[in-house]
Amino acid sequence: MNRLEKFLELLLWNSRLIVILPVLVALVLAVGIFVVTTVDAVILTGNMLSYLNPDLGEDARSIARLETISEVVAVVDGYLLASIMLIFSLGLYELFVNKIDRAEGSEFASRMLLIRSLDDLKDRLANVILLILIVKFFQQALSQKYESLTDLLILAIGILFVAAALYLSGRAKVSKASYEDKS
Repeated sequence: MNRLEKFLELLLWNSRLIVILPVLVALVLAVGIFVVTTVDAVILTGNMLSYLNPDLGEDARSIARLETISEVVAVVDGYLLASIMLIFSLGLYELFVNKIDRAEGSEFASRMLLIRSLDDLKDRLANVILLILIVKFFQQALSQKYESLTDLLILAIGILFVAAALYLSGRAKVSKASYEDKS
């Protein structure tokens, strides 16, 4: 029985290495999203030059300005999504495969990338997802036409919800930090 037990333990322990597949896929996706978003940013920069056209009327300039701001928000959203994939890849690797030696000695990594538990990974991902949702809300708010008082009231309620989410997220961090300090 001892031999079977050792074999099963070895098999179970080494099965964690299957996580390398999603780590690599997430890393490839992160790089891909960074590339796509960077191409979008370069194209956006070219489009922004058309805003300087002196023949552009006021209405066209206003529309171009809103479209530019919306596209900038989309670029920010793309970079945040790429960041989430990178954090996810690093976090899975550190949790299931091995610590990243270069990250252990880095001051920067301690602020963002060192993942010590599933809760750490979840917290970091949740923060980036919250930022993405806020950026998406901002993008949608820019594209809406506000024609009545009700439209403005709905926008104000949406902004209130965003502010509440940010406030509660910040409170959760403070509560968690004070709890860890007491431990």
